[in-house]
Amino acid sequence: MIQIGLEKICCQQDHRLIGKRLALLSNQASTNRFFVHGRDLVRQAYPGQLVCLFSPQHGFFSEKQDNMIESEHQIDAVSGLPVYSLYGETRKPYPAMFEGVDVLLIDLIDVGTRVYTFIWTVLYCLQVAKEIGLEIVMLDRPNPIGGKAMEGNVLNMECSSFVGLHSIPMRHGLTIGEMALLCNEELQIGAQLEVVRVEGWDRSMLFPETGFPWVFPSPNMPSFATALVYPGQVIWEGTNISEARGTTLPFELFGAPFVDHREIHNFLEQIELPGCLLRPLCFEPTSGKWQHQTCTGFQVHVTDPVDFLPYRTSLALLQAMLTLYPEQFKYKEPPYEYEYERLPMDLILGDQQVRQALEQGVPLKEIEQGWKDGLDRYKDRAQAVFLYE
Repeated sequence: MIQIGLEKICCQQDHRLIGKRLALLSNQASTNRFFVHGRDLVRQAYPGQLVCLFSPQHGFFSEKQDNMIESEHQIDAVSGLPVYSLYGETRKPYPAMFEGVDVLLIDLIDVGTRVYTFIWTVLYCLQVAKEIGLEIVMLDRPNPIGGKAMEGNVLNMECSSFVGLHSIPMRHGLTIGEMALLCNEELQIGAQLEVVRVEGWDRSMLFPETGFPWVFPSPNMPSFATALVYPGQVIWEGTNISEARGTTLPFELFGAPFVDHREIHNFLEQIELPGCLLRPLCFEPTSGKWQHQTCTGFQVHVTDPVDFLPYRTSLALLQAMLTLYPEQFKYKEPPYEYEYERLPMDLILGDQQVRQALEQGVPLKEIEQGWKDGLDRYKDRAQAVFLYE
């Protein structure tokens, strides 16, 4: 069983925090192994020191469903403390929010994917912390999909947005603490940052091996199985293909009324997609795209999590949709994550050239070869901030 950063500072008082006025950035999933929330653990371990709370996208209780659905500032009913939303009127905290705060504790669950916005909320906090002289202590947690596999094109900064603010690949292979270190160093932010490491975790471990309970970090991330496919399946957000929001298996299912199982299977026959099986089915979303309409599609079953390539798998499926259904398939129009002009798919893929190559029918292995050098350089960069073997 691992011991996360939150548990370490609350089982034994951390000398860096004693007597300091504390703030905590977290959401409802920020619990220990016994499902006790971090806000309660910090208040017990450091009586009278916690002065305010912050929440990321989806709200403090992860109650907001989708992109650009904002949460308001509020008062926490349990502690009576103010909760400042960092996905509402602003995504970057105002310096005034930290008035009377010495240390910002951050305890968030990342899922190892560039477009999952929590890491970018952390980046904004680092920038403000440097500006006002605030200390940040990251309470690290495992990367649930492991710390060895890294996959995808490195973000072209022309496609920078709130689903990518630094040049990293789709599956980045770092813990949230390591990502904070990488951004703080490479973007020359220079904030006063400490990371409380996870004890007992190594880079080869997937979440089930940690022995830690899964608590959903956002409303459409209900399980480890969802996190495993998410680095690829998230691309459907930029299309009219349902990613199965409004079902009990978001991202594991995908489809649309115009999809034909046999045509997709035939298209994929010559493409190597290891570690998974695409099971044909139909589903009917209760909300979102194709609400109350029958979608023909698939469930992605991961049969070997180590060999599985989520980004390759979903890019192959995207190319199938582009090729087979040129009239029915559509890209989502802006806005997407507060970007009102650029194509959402370019922001998600992180490089316009990847989209264009898929549209032109360039073989997937050739597209992957095109980003290999950038990915190799990223792997070298990432090693500089590794906290775990």
